Amino acid sequence: MPRLEAKWIEMFAEVFRLCGVGPGDACALLSETQTRPELPQLAELALLRIGARPFHLMLPLAPLAAPVPVRSTGASAAIGRLEPVVRALAASVFVADCTVEGLQHAVELPQILAGGARVLAISHEHPEILERCLPRAGDEAPVREAMRRLKGARTMHVSSDAGTDLRVNLAGARVGGVWGYTSKPGTLSHWPGGLVLAFPAAGTVDGTLVLDRGDVNLTFKRYLADAVRIEIERDRAVRVEGGVEAELMRGYFEAWGDADAYAVSHLGWGLNRGARWDAMNFYDKADFNGTELRACAGNFLYSTGANEVAGRHTLGHFDLPLRGCSVALDGALVVDRGRLVD
Repeated sequence: MPRLEAKWIEMFAEVFRLCGVGPGDACALLSETQTRPELPQLAELALLRIGARPFHLMLPLAPLAAPVPVRSTGASAAIGRLEPVVRALAASVFVADCTVEGLQHAVELPQILAGGARVLAISHEHPEILERCLPRAGDEAPVREAMRRLKGARTMHVSSDAGTDLRVNLAGARVGGVWGYTSKPGTLSHWPGGLVLAFPAAGTVDGTLVLDRGDVNLTFKRYLADAVRIEIERDRAVRVEGGVEAELMRGYFEAWGDADAYAVSHLGWGLNRGARWDAMNFYDKADFNGTELRACAGNFLYSTGANEVAGRHTLGHFDLPLRGCSVALDGALVVDRGRLVD
């Protein structure tokens, strides 16, 4: 565990102030027994510095009912539908979510938000990563603009020199965006932020996704040594072709025995100009969850697994950030070969 630095306490306090936390606010610190201990500790000290009234909810690590290791689903099972925990979180002004997987897609989240709580999912990263990706008040506007454009579009087309040619019908999609903080009751954001996403409706994604050398498989936390070609028909990966990287992916897909594990969860692009693509080189796997690479400005993110909009629920999950892609909405470029179009 790294030593708690005073600058990190102030960093947490700065983000919590952006979330509208003030003196006397009841703030829940949600964690698990396998949470990085410095995260809830920093959150507690920062809330006390603000004058808020924090309390801890630490839950035992949820049983793992899966045939393979599970990473980065965004659907923490920590709460386990324990109603007293849900009620406590829903009644809080603010929730610092320090669970390993995060509450982004947890089944209890709608009930928690319905109580008016503001939830900030703090990515399970080394504090240095959170420091480099510190959200600022000005980060909200570009994400909101990207959300506006995505909500108003009928189609998305993604292409690359490596061979990606992906077509998405956005009718019925749910659009979301995060900028690293949230001050509106009944909402969730996550830190690091800087990402806009669509959760497409069922049967709306077709084409080819090519992961080039140097692109990232975040579920495996590795830069790819060789290319992987994925053919997608009506949302589902029907062929995964290539060398050893493709073989590893096929094995993980197959292990779930679940057709929904092959289907698209969400897709979108990064807007965080402070995030670095090469960051994974500098950290041990236990210190790096990869939110930075998801949000890196100009990337394209394709993820498989659970998608509530399409009525699919599965623990099988891949997060696949790609460089060098062009993203067009109704024919208008928003990302041009990996660079944001202003």
